Amino acid sequence: MAESTSGLRILLHQHQQDRVPTSISCHAERDRVLEIFRSAILKSGPPSKFALETVQEAIKPQRQTVLVQDENQSLENALRTLLQELVSSAVQSGEEIMQFGQSIDDEESTQGQIPRLLDIVLYLCEKGHVEGGMIFQLLEDLTEMSTMRDCKEVFGYIESKQDILGKQELFGRGKLVMLRTCNQLLRRLSKANDVVFCGRILMFLAHFFPLSERSAVNIKGVFNTSNETKYEKDAPKGVSIDFNFYKTFWSLQEHFCNPASSTVAPIKWHKFSANLTVVLDTFDAQPLTEDDGNANNLDEEDAAAFSIKYLTSSKLMGLELKDPSFRRHVLVQCLILFDYLKAPGKNDKDGPSESMKEEIRSCEERVKKLLEMIPPKGKGFLQNIERMLEREKNWVWWKRDGCAPFEKPPTEIKVPQAKKRKITLMGNKELHQLWMWADKNPNALDDPNRIKTPSIMDYWKELADDMDPSAGIEAEYHHKNNRVYCWKGLRFSARQDLEGFSRYNDFGIEGVVPPELLPPDVRSKYQSKPTERSKRAKKEESKDATPPQEDSQFTNPAPEMDGGGIGGELEDSSVPMDADAAGVSQSGGQSPEDNSKVSPAAELGQEAGQSEAEVEMDGDAGVDGETDTEAD
Repeated sequence: MAESTSGLRILLHQHQQDRVPTSISCHAERDRVLEIFRSAILKSGPPSKFALETVQEAIKPQRQTVLVQDENQSLENALRTLLQELVSSAVQSGEEIMQFGQSIDDEESTQGQIPRLLDIVLYLCEKGHVEGGMIFQLLEDLTEMSTMRDCKEVFGYIESKQDILGKQELFGRGKLVMLRTCNQLLRRLSKANDVVFCGRILMFLAHFFPLSERSAVNIKGVFNTSNETKYEKDAPKGVSIDFNFYKTFWSLQEHFCNPASSTVAPIKWHKFSANLTVVLDTFDAQPLTEDDGNANNLDEEDAAAFSIKYLTSSKLMGLELKDPSFRRHVLVQCLILFDYLKAPGKNDKDGPSESMKEEIRSCEERVKKLLEMIPPKGKGFLQNIERMLEREKNWVWWKRDGCAPFEKPPTEIKVPQAKKRKITLMGNKELHQLWMWADKNPNALDDPNRIKTPSIMDYWKELADDMDPSAGIEAEYHHKNNRVYCWKGLRFSARQDLEGFSRYNDFGIEGVVPPELLPPDVRSKYQSKPTERSKRAKKEESKDATPPQEDSQFTNPAPEMDGGGIGGELEDSSVPMDADAAGVSQSGGQSPEDNSKVSPAAELGQEAGQSEAEVEMDGDAGVDGETDTEAD
């Protein structure tokens, strides 16, 4: 099956060029089609059983079930003629149009011939066998040929088929025809007597058309200036009311009819403000009681179908002022006007001035207080009005933004996936990155720059610049806060500058920096000073030099036990060692003079002290050797 002709939702046969559509040009052929559909509407059962066969018999399409453009037009003309004949027969018989020929029993419900015909055409349009706008054209013809009493039943049929008529394949072909049909009905209806029927039509349009449909929106904000309120200009004789107040009161309707004119001319606004103040003062001076509210209150059933346009006779002015609904009608008009003047989206030039805004605010508060005081249920009534005005503001914003569509495409719900935990194979983020970097760069081990070690002068240059106060670098941005930088620097200093590396215990990481890189004032802070730790190290070194004396004291009893010559040699060799250590007191302390003699040796380190001790022991051994030979 090939695609349809532009503008039609029908399918054409692939052998269309070999096919000659059957036309209905003569009256005999048209009468034949009418007779086929007359017999079809008398059949029982759903239209799905015989509707397609009826079309095939009437038009005789060749090897297909879908009609082309000419066949659809011919069939539509025949059906419109049949519908006109059925309506004429119903009018002549005196029966209601939708109940004419009510003899078909379909699932325990009787149907007339006209609803039966509409059901058959609707089924054919829904299934795509005929052009989709055919059913809308028949409904428009039916409403035009019916009286207002019969139109209620016709519209009831339209409401019952709302779901099918609103489908996209039918809505796109008949929305303008349906809008024209409903607007014609609204023009024919009385706004005072047919309020419920008008509301049904408006509700149908609200459900039939999407919210973003611009055809039902007054985008430009044009007012119905033709709705004029006529009142008496001259005072009649024998009327005991204030005629000036009468004229002032009804003159407000000129501003309510066209609110835009009040803001353009300042003179008109001042006139409206003065007249409104007079009316509000009168309402304040004549408050209503609960009895007035109950006397003029209608029942809910009567109020649902009761809508009037108040009379402007001066003789009724006194009675109308005592009517709560009359006062509410006027005060609600004031709130609507104020809401229009404060409407969002207006330009500064078109909007009210600052003085006008202040007057609007004060008048609005006064009108709301009067609405609360009007019985019955004044506060509840005011809350409902405020809610409606708030919704109206949202519509104004929507129209100002160009009536953007409300419908949004459905969003796919994505199921959140569980987050994968990052595993550090080397136990450390930096080491893991280094390990992965080596895998991604297989030639990294052969890179000659890999084994290049920077000098400590170049490496610590950045930290030295941070330590310079003249640089003005904040402490949180110092390189000493970088762990990786400090760790690498300590490794380089341990290999190249052992002396600087030793200053880490006393001054921290800043002490490792070579003094040549620091300014003079900063360098003095990190000079080598004797700390408690260095003093303690010196004391330990001085203690390491005294053990020979203690060893000789423990070895003196050995000759007495052995009685050999070796013991005598050890005893003799211990004498000079005692003599050398004579300056040392038993408590391990030293005199000031001896301390001055020992301090140069202590500064040379532990190894120098050990070498001197060995020399002294060699000298003592020679003296002992001479005495031994002399004794022998």
